[in-house]
Amino acid sequence: MPSALETTGLDSSAKSWALPVRGSALFYGCPQIIRLSHYFLPRVVADGKRALYLDGANQFDPLLFSRMARERGRTPSDFNRSIRVARAFTCFQLTELLVRAPKLLKTFPADVVILTALPELYFDEDVREADALASFRKALGALQFLAGRLPVAVFSDPSSFSTPRWKFFERVKACAAQVWKVSGQEDGKLLIADDRAVSRALPAARI
Repeated sequence: MPSALETTGLDSSAKSWALPVRGSALFYGCPQIIRLSHYFLPRVVADGKRALYLDGANQFDPLLFSRMARERGRTPSDFNRSIRVARAFTCFQLTELLVRAPKLLKTFPADVVILTALPELYFDEDVREADALASFRKALGALQFLAGRLPVAVFSDPSSFSTPRWKFFERVKACAAQVWKVSGQEDGKLLIADDRAVSRALPAARI
């Protein structure tokens, strides 16, 4: 498994970790992408902000999260107060989480939303394509509504699936304000590059 994010003399400042003030940012390209989502959380906490983490991949790792807190001289409870995790196990549940997100934000006023497994959950062959598509369209509409009000970071790993529903991912990509592609390197590191403009790199971080 790659152990760090590569930096290559490009912009490796803290600003590289910043999410857009408004709109969605899509991160995709390697199997470690969901784990990568955790590395945005310390920046959120350090800035005195809160994150609503909608975990469609069911891979949020509280042990990794606690380790990050201790490495920064904070207690896990400090971090926990700034992050609210809501899990989905089916595409319909993920759609419902996105639709309900504005209400969740009233009780937990987060500054950023982190979302995993869009659109992978909608690739489930046990769900008829017509039903998956209808749920996906509803989810995408809810995502765009959220992204018009606060930053949303989407972490997606569609390449792990062989499916004719690849068009779902293309729709997510087309709606994103930023698209970042993460790829593994021969030296075991991860390289992240702007998929739409000039390549940039993120600061080193253990994964």
